[in-house]
Amino acid sequence: MSNRVPLRRRRRTKIIATLGPASSSPEVIERLFRAGADVFRLNFSHGSHEDHAARIATIRALEEKVGRPIGILADVQGPKLRVGKFQAGRVQLQTGQSFRLDLSPTPGDVRRVQLPHPEIIAAAGIGTTLLLDDGKLRLRVTRKREDHLETEVVVGGPLSDRKGVNVPDVVLPIPALTEKDRIDLDFVLAQGVEYIGLSFVQRPEDVVEAKAIAAGRAWIMVKMEKPQAVENLDAILAEADCVMVARGDLGVECPPEEVPLIQKQIVRAAKALGKPVVVATQMLESMITAPSPTRAEAQDVATAVFDGADCVMLSAETAAGQFPFEAVNIMDRIIARVESDPDWRKLTDANRPAPEPNSASAIAAAARQVAQTIGAEAIATFTSTGSTMLRVARERPSCPILGLTASMQTARRMAVVWGVHPVTTVELHSMTDMVAKAIRAASQEGFATSGDEVVVTAGVPFGTPGTTNALRVAIVK
Repeated sequence: MSNRVPLRRRRRTKIIATLGPASSSPEVIERLFRAGADVFRLNFSHGSHEDHAARIATIRALEEKVGRPIGILADVQGPKLRVGKFQAGRVQLQTGQSFRLDLSPTPGDVRRVQLPHPEIIAAAGIGTTLLLDDGKLRLRVTRKREDHLETEVVVGGPLSDRKGVNVPDVVLPIPALTEKDRIDLDFVLAQGVEYIGLSFVQRPEDVVEAKAIAAGRAWIMVKMEKPQAVENLDAILAEADCVMVARGDLGVECPPEEVPLIQKQIVRAAKALGKPVVVATQMLESMITAPSPTRAEAQDVATAVFDGADCVMLSAETAAGQFPFEAVNIMDRIIARVESDPDWRKLTDANRPAPEPNSASAIAAAARQVAQTIGAEAIATFTSTGSTMLRVARERPSCPILGLTASMQTARRMAVVWGVHPVTTVELHSMTDMVAKAIRAASQEGFATSGDEVVVTAGVPFGTPGTTNALRVAIVK
């Protein structure tokens, strides 16, 4: 890999691209990577294990070809709450009418339909709101019995077989992981993916359960898509490895005017903890069928960058859209343009969280300050688990972060982290060895040339996680 042409991004904020029918071939996946995708998402709501295994193999082959670590996000489905079927396949509900949700599997009509989730019936109360078909229809519970709910249709419309149900008002006694999810987890953990996307999180206990299954083999990326998760934000973030602002279901269950504020709240909280945060869903939605985004969508991507998100994500745009390459390309261009603006730098500096009261955070803060003062070309961080890179990324330095690690797993995980250019190297043996490897990497990766300065951080003794305590300034010769 040392003889390859260096491939580096000219931006700090990372991009996740979802793979699907429009983007499964090796040629398209490579094109998306070269256009700017840092991480590829596999959506386990669709596709077989064989399909996903083939995509993982393609990504790993591409990784070997280009000599760059690439992250893989396996997004498990989570529980899907749906109504049953109708005699005619669909009905038209009128505003103000009564409508029953019950446990009977008999096909429904305009008066009733099966709700095959006794947990919802048990948890609902008089006045509870039920949203159907991504919030297009709204029901209010008027009477409750052990085996059914009587509701009033507040907002009517067409309702067809197996449409989704959202219950924003209550915490449902439903685990975040279904039996399907557990089977999928066994599969993806054996495949060695970097991140698990955890859906339907309501409580920190949901995260604890997933982390116990992962057992350190992958980071748990919590998807914030339930009002209850937002209410438990601090406790959930304390358990999560990284977090996603999943604005799809969040936009169904929360009033639309609240979603932008919730996005900023989650991004701010994650940044304060130094945990990677992804902003996702409908970022360039019009590009599913159009070769360029709307101005509002460009602004949406820019807002996430100004807020300080580590990563932004494309879903259907690259999975099923007609212009997957163009979507990644324009997202890359929007990010790069925002990050070149002086106001972005001023805002980033103004919103920097205070260092945590420990030596590792103090070293990371000092590295950022020293690099800025001397005009260093990069901050080179050595780490075994990624903790040093996360601390330096939390500082949002003005120069790139060269993340050096002997662990390919750690290097791949850093693909989602703001500003980090991950590189695999051999284990360190001395401080002299550390400086030499940092200088060599900075030169080989295209960050610095002769006479340039690089700030170097590491932990001594080497290879011991969580011991960031050394800082050096090195000159490239």
